[in-house]
This record gives sequence, C-alpha cells and structure tokens, in this order.
Amino acid sequence: MRLKTALTLLLISWACSLHAQTSPQLNSSQIKQALNRLNVVGSALYIAAHPDDENTRLLAYLANEKKVRTGYLSITRGDGGQNLIGNEQAELLGVIRTQELLAARRTDGAEQFFTRANDFGFSKSAEESLKLWNKEKTLGDVVWAIRKFRPDVIITRFPEDSRAGHGQHWASALLAHEAFTAAADLKRFPEQLKYVKPWQATRLLWNTFNFGGTNTTGDDQLKIDIGAFNPLLGKGYGEIAAESRSNHKSQGFGSGKIRGKQFEFLKYTAGDAAKDDLFEGIDLSWARIEGGRKIQELIAKASKDYNQEFPSKSVPVLLSILPEIEKLKDEYWKTQKRKELKDLIEACAGLWFESYAGNSTYASGDSIPVEHQAVLRSDVPVKLIRIKTTAGILSKSAELNRGDLLSSSSKISVNAITQPYWLVEKHPIGYYSVNDQNLLGNPENPSASTVEYTFEIAGKPVSFTRSVVYKFTDPVEGEVYSPLTIAPPVTATINDKAIVFGDTKAKWVRVNLKSFGLKVSGKLEIKAPEGWSINPASVNFNFTAREEEQVLDIEVKPSENAQSGDLSIIATVGGKQFNNGLKIIDYKHIPKQTLFPAAETRLVKVNLKTTIKRVGYIAGAGDLVPESLKEIGLEVVILTENGVRNTDLSSLDAIITGIRTYNVNDRMKFLQPKLLEYVKSGGTLLVQYNTSGGLTGNQIGPYPFNINRDRITDETARVNISNPGHPVLNYPNKITEKDFEGWIQERGLYFVGDFDPKYTTLFTMNDPGEQTNPGSLILSDYGKGRFIYTSLSFFRQLPAGIPGAYRLFINLLSKRDR
Repeated sequence: MRLKTALTLLLISWACSLHAQTSPQLNSSQIKQALNRLNVVGSALYIAAHPDDENTRLLAYLANEKKVRTGYLSITRGDGGQNLIGNEQAELLGVIRTQELLAARRTDGAEQFFTRANDFGFSKSAEESLKLWNKEKTLGDVVWAIRKFRPDVIITRFPEDSRAGHGQHWASALLAHEAFTAAADLKRFPEQLKYVKPWQATRLLWNTFNFGGTNTTGDDQLKIDIGAFNPLLGKGYGEIAAESRSNHKSQGFGSGKIRGKQFEFLKYTAGDAAKDDLFEGIDLSWARIEGGRKIQELIAKASKDYNQEFPSKSVPVLLSILPEIEKLKDEYWKTQKRKELKDLIEACAGLWFESYAGNSTYASGDSIPVEHQAVLRSDVPVKLIRIKTTAGILSKSAELNRGDLLSSSSKISVNAITQPYWLVEKHPIGYYSVNDQNLLGNPENPSASTVEYTFEIAGKPVSFTRSVVYKFTDPVEGEVYSPLTIAPPVTATINDKAIVFGDTKAKWVRVNLKSFGLKVSGKLEIKAPEGWSINPASVNFNFTAREEEQVLDIEVKPSENAQSGDLSIIATVGGKQFNNGLKIIDYKHIPKQTLFPAAETRLVKVNLKTTIKRVGYIAGAGDLVPESLKEIGLEVVILTENGVRNTDLSSLDAIITGIRTYNVNDRMKFLQPKLLEYVKSGGTLLVQYNTSGGLTGNQIGPYPFNINRDRITDETARVNISNPGHPVLNYPNKITEKDFEGWIQERGLYFVGDFDPKYTTLFTMNDPGEQTNPGSLILSDYGKGRFIYTSLSFFRQLPAGIPGAYRLFINLLSKRDR
C-alpha cells in the first residue's frame, strides 16, 4: 500500500492506511476500473458511531459504481463491545476492530477515519454519549474530517432521535448535522485553519433503514438501486458488501452475498435537496477544477485506447497527464489524483518494488538492515534513478531489464516506538488523549520508515514511496507481510491486569522481560503503593541477544491496611527510562498488532472469604474470568464437551459457563441434561449472560425465563438489595450496596424477564429516569443444588479487580453446607 515520503510524513497523510503489505498488484480489469475512476472528481463521507455501523453496500456502490472518493468516519473504534474471537476487551478490542474496518475498506474500496471518541459501552441517550465523549472535542474531530476529506455529500446511518436505538448512534447523527454547518464556519475551530480550509458539503442525508422491527424508509425519500453488477470486478455490490462486512469477525458478522436489485433510501436532512440522484446538481467531472478540462480529455483518451492485453501501451499518455496535474492550483485534488495516476503508471508499466527488513521487530535507535528489490515486467523502458532512505541515497542509476530482479541493501534507524498513537497517553472515560492535530482521524500510525524510489519511466522521472515492512514465508500461509515494529530496548510484561489478594499472604508476581536490542543492560525498579512489600524492589538485567527473554519473580505482600493501587516497573537503559510491557494481537484476518502498554498491574486488597476450591469452566465467546478466579487461589478446570460428558462432575464445587456460551456453542443443548443432573445432585451451575438470539430459558435453566435486551448502562446506578436475608448475600461474605462501588462500564446487559416464579431475585436497579429492573440475576434451588443465571457483567469486573464483584461471585458459587 502506497505511503508518503519521509518529508510528507511530518504532516501525516490523512488517507494513509498502513496494512503491512506491498503495493497491490492490479490486474488488467482493475486497471481499467481505476482509469474510469481517475476521470471522476467527487467525494462522499458516511458517518456513524461504531465499526459495523457502516452500510457496506452503499460504500461499495459509491466507491466502485459512482467512482467517487468514499470515506467512512466511525466516531469510535468499537472499544466497548464484546469479542467473539478472543478475550481482548476495551482498548485492545478497539485495536482489533480498527484493523477489521481497514480490512473492510480494502474490500469495498472506501477509506477509513475515526475521531478521538471512545466507545464506553451501550448508552441509552445522546446526551450521555455527548457528555462522556466531550462533545466539543468530538464535534471538532468531525469538522476536521469534513474539512480534510471535503465531501460533496455527507450521509449518516442513524436518525437524530431515539429511533437510532443506541445513544452513541443518536449522537453520531447529531454531530454530523452540526458539523455539516460548522465545517464551513471560519469561527468554528479556527485552530484547524492552519492546515485546512473551511468546507461546505452540498447536502446531508440520512440513510434510512428497515431492520430490527423498525422501518424508517418511505416513498418520499431518494431511492437508489445499488444492486448493479460490475463486470470489471466480476461482482455485484451486494457481493462486495458481504465480503466487506464479513471482516467484522470479532462481532460474528459473517454475511451472505446478495445478488440482484437492492434499494437504499436516503432522507433529506440539510443543504440542497435531491430528487433523483445522490449527486444531483454536483459536477463530478474535471470541469469543476480550474485547468481540469485538458486532464479530462487525456484521461478519456487513455481509457478509450486502453488495451487490456497490453496495459503498458497506456504508459505514454498517463505520463503526459502527470505534469498537467502538477499545474493544478487545487491542492486537494492535485494530491488525490496525483496518487491515483502514479498508481496507474506503476501498474501499467508492470513495475514492482518493495523494501523489507530481516526481522519484524527492532529496538528504537537500532541499525536496521533493509533489502530493496525492484523488477520490471513489461517492455516499457525504465531506469532506476535512486533509492532514498532517511540515511541518504543508496544507489545510482541502473537500467531495469524485463524480468531481472534488481536488489540492493542498506541500513536505517528509527527512534520512535510504534505504539498506536491514541494509546500513548492515559485517557479519561469517553475520549482518547491525542494532542497532535495531524494525527487526528488517522486509522493508525504513519509508517515507522519509508523509502523513496525514483524511476525514469519512458524518459520521465516519477517518484514513489514504500513503507519498510517485514516479510517472511510461513509453512502454511506462504508469503506473509507484517508491520515493521519499533520497540523499546526492553519490555517488562505482567500478564494480569489486576492481582487480587484476599488476605495478607504474599504472592509471586511473574514479570516477563524481553530484549529487542542486540546488547541491552540496565536496571529495573519496581514501585508499589504504600502498604505493599516488594522483594526485590530493584534488579539489574543484562541481555546479549535480540529477543532474548528472562523471567523475574517478585514477591508481593500486602499489609493489613494496604490500599489498592498500581504496581509499576521502570527500566533504565543508557540513562533513559522506559515503562513498557508487551502485548501481541495475532489473528489471521488482520495484520499482527504489537503494542507496548504500560508495565504495570493493579494490586487489589479485598476482604474475601471463600469456602470453595475447585470449579469447572465451559468457555464461551472469550473472557478472562478463569484467570481471575485463579488469582484468588481457585483451581479452574476448563471443561470441553468430552470433559462434561465423561468426567465425574461431583468433584467440582461449581460449574460456570463463559459469556455467550449458549450462543456460540451449539453443542450445549446436548450437554444441558448432564449439567442439570449435576445441579440436581447438589452442584451449583452459574450461567453468565447470553444474548437472546432465539434462546429461551427453557434451553438453559431448569425452569423457563426469557432473555431480553434490557441493560443497566450506568456503572454507578444504585443497586437495591431486595432480598437481604438470602444466603447468597450472607455467606461466606456479607454483601451490601458498597460491593457495587467502583464497577466499570456497566452493571449488566441482556437482562432476563418473564421468569418462572420458582426463581428468586436478589437485586433491583435502574438507569436514571427508568423503572427498576429485577432481571440482573435469578437463581433457584433445583434438587439438592442451585442454578444461577446472571446478566451482571462479571466478565468486565473481575479482570479489573473490582473487590465487590469478587465477593459476590464467590458467594454465588458457595453453599453453606459445603
């Protein structure tokens, strides 16, 4: 994928997407499609709240049928959702969903942007969302996106009212409407005008919908058939849309392909109305740009004369267009169309070149060996003039002969650490702390390093850039590209987000040290809150090889009065201090992501009594509850289907199902009789939340109940204890309202309703302005044992070390007669 030169990187290209691969190799039909797009001068920006909110059918249609520059502005990175492919939550989930969106855009042809807003979880009102997002900051980011992207048309996914179904959806539409006007106002966000000019889009429309039982489409709306087939791509837009949407794998959004006519409806919101066409009254030709008519004629000729068997014959006319584009006064379209044109020149010339490093990760400041390769696969006369890196010019001119691979080597050095820019600083709830204006909106970081290639193509000099990547051959996947990662010289990783102490006994905390330099030595200092004993408090380290690893075990002991706080590790190397751990996110559908979060963990002292020792856990969609239970000394047995069927379950004090187990494991219906028999014989079965998805309580519990979409989104909402004398609230820990202090993101989700009277409830709670809801937890004796279904979000609270959540969870698993 093509990136900007080192000089331009100081400004950080808005459209830069750093998927770790070489430039895409266009086939002959794709070149023709790109030629047609080169002669269209227009743009559309789609705005919604989250990854997966975008209408991929409409994006594919706009980018490939209308051939306009198309973007999707997702207000958030989807950090607050659930994860169906792993146990990453919060910011880590946001990193995954960012990459899934970029994969979707590579499929449907649009571009991807974001604001600083953080998805803090489900919201019931736009007011709450805008308050937590810091409305003025987020509005400024939307204005920035409009001013940079300069859309002719802006489209929102959601209405500006409660029909949006989610407070963040609702808020995204309100922000888009306000930004539509504010982007053209010199008085709004004037600090941006150092970099961009005001911009007034022609119209704002709402992409109405018919799903979830709500139909907002109407005969008075603009109606577009987007079901066309594109013979150059060999697909219809419903097929492309399904492939794009299926990249949202962490949300389980694999989609079937739709063929034939498909209609989208758009309702006028602001600006000039349109009756028959989305771009009605908007000139999408080069005539809208001063000096553009000659360019339009030359592109039309290139398209008319294009020979799909011999694309190289188009190179001369394409080269003649380049100086005409350079003459343009409109810097926006000059930049955009110059990039498109150079991509076409490269493709038609059959030119391939890349720069790759020998390893995936290097320490900041290291000397990095880089291999540069180029090959010509046509008869177009091409000469390599130079290869330029930050270290200087590497080679003098050399002729490229068809089929001959030209190689050269050099060394570069990069000082920056490749941490996602929005995660560098700690942030409050609701929005990320990013202060660099030029970073705002970018889906990911600029490339760690770029290389500029200058060729003489048919006598004309043309320069291109490549990001330095890592390339290797996997025995299963074949050739694989991944980003070049620049790391701190050493990382100190504690895998647990929180370490919970139920008494004053010492625990050993394991720290995994890893070197990213050739020879790294220094000192580690371990800092803890007052009241905690640390041994050792400091230690020297010495590494002699890159990616060498060592393990350090630290004894941590709380005093009686120890207060919860962060244990932090500082590494001093060469007089510089580093406070970084290591986290790798590696899924096949996205490029490997390497992060360097703070080297710290939360130490939690909780007054906790427990009478259980051994529990079984049936994994669901992915959570960290088993690891959290091990933190307090429980033995956790992971139960597979075979384990449930063939194990004597009576040896277990309790069995727990992970979040959404009954949604993602279709074998549970066959295991349910054995689990209920376990309860009947005296065991405790605790089922964590599931979504409705056609499930009923009859498939989960001994007595019927329904799962609905009710939830309590305010994590500070008062919890009323409705049954204070119940044993679960008194043994082995006394549960009070104080145990619900400090909860994060939400109280619970997908509550139950219409439950059989044999079930007992313990709590009622409600969001502001709503009626109290008893459906967060139900339980019932069944035979000699107990069945519990809970929608409380223990999967978030336990890994975060929330004391009251531990106390309540242990009580739920315990019985007095044990």
